[in-house]
This record gives sequence, structure tokens and C-alpha cells, in this order.
Amino acid sequence: MTDNSFFEKPTEQSRVKAEIVAKYFWAWAKVIIPRAKKKRTNIAYIDLFSGPGIYKDGSQSTPLLILKRAIADPDMREMLVTIFNDVDLGHTQSLQQAIKSLPDIDSLRHKPIILNREVGEDIAKEWEKFQLYPTLYFVDPWGYKGLSLSLFGTLIKGWGCDCIFFFNYNRSNMALNNPVLEKRMNYLFGKERADALREKIQPMQPKE
Repeated sequence: MTDNSFFEKPTEQSRVKAEIVAKYFWAWAKVIIPRAKKKRTNIAYIDLFSGPGIYKDGSQSTPLLILKRAIADPDMREMLVTIFNDVDLGHTQSLQQAIKSLPDIDSLRHKPIILNREVGEDIAKEWEKFQLYPTLYFVDPWGYKGLSLSLFGTLIKGWGCDCIFFFNYNRSNMALNNPVLEKRMNYLFGKERADALREKIQPMQPKE
């Protein structure tokens, strides 16, 4: 269950993350777009854990920052395909309304796609038709559920594909030696690497 109090107002960490992603997206797109034009292909941005779009204090989260950049840029208006996913139906409905309220949102050639799915291997099938596009993925989960090495491998295997992943060290570190979560940790790290981590002294520091 998502803690909706997180979306009352953005923390300083959330503001920093949003700024990092928005700036990196701009830099990535400016590198990719010229080659994408030559290949006559679109570019894409996919957010696996998008949240509601607007915090209760009115601050805009990452999806809206990305779309505002796209609206302001002639190339992105024509080329950018966006997919925003969240398992919380309330978040996806809120995000959809926030997107509709953006000035000039209809100037985008490709209407943003909103999904309400649990993240896992199966969700990659939703993106098969977009795999020909160079894509920037943003993965900022609450914990680790549904994440795996194979999923990340699928995301970045294509030309021009990149991924920003915020790793939840505290949650993963606590779960490594929890027998109830053994399969999930093996799924995330791969069994061999997970076993090696379990042998280390707990608690480990992020650097370790």
C-alpha cells in the first residue's frame, strides 16, 4: 500500500530527484534526437512509478516537468512518446487530470499514455511496440517489488535506451536476510549476487 502522505508536499530529496531527471532527460533527448531524425523514428520517455503528478501543495512532479519540456521544444512536440504507469488507480487518475490541465498539452503529436499496472516482467509486453524507439526509463520505486536484473536488461537493450534508477538501499538491505523475502531478493539481484551479499556482515553501508 502506497503511503499517500508522501504526496502531501515534496521533500527536498523529491525536488532534487525531479530536477535530476528533468535535466538528464533534456540532455539525453538533445543527443538522441538528431540521430532519431535520420532513422525516422520517435523517442520515448517511460515512468514505471509515476505518482499523481501534482503534490497537494500544488508542486509538479516529474511527469509534468517532462511534458512541459516537451511542449516547449518543437522537435519533442513531434517526436516524443510518453508512458506513465502507477499501480495506484488514484494516482493514475490524478495524473491524467493534471496532464489535461497543462497549457498547450494538445500541441503534442503523441498523446501521453497512462497505465495502471503492477511492475514486473509482464509489463514489458506493453512496450513491445515501442521498443524500436530510443527510450529513457525512469524507475523510482517505493521498494523493490517487481524489479529484476532481467527487467532492466529488457529496458536498456535497444539503441539509445537508458534508465535512471533510484535504488532503495534501506528497504533492500533489511530484506536480504529475511527468509520471507528471499525469492524477491534473488529476483532483484540474481541468486548468486544475493547470496554473496547475505554473507556480508549486516547492516552494510550503501557503499558496500
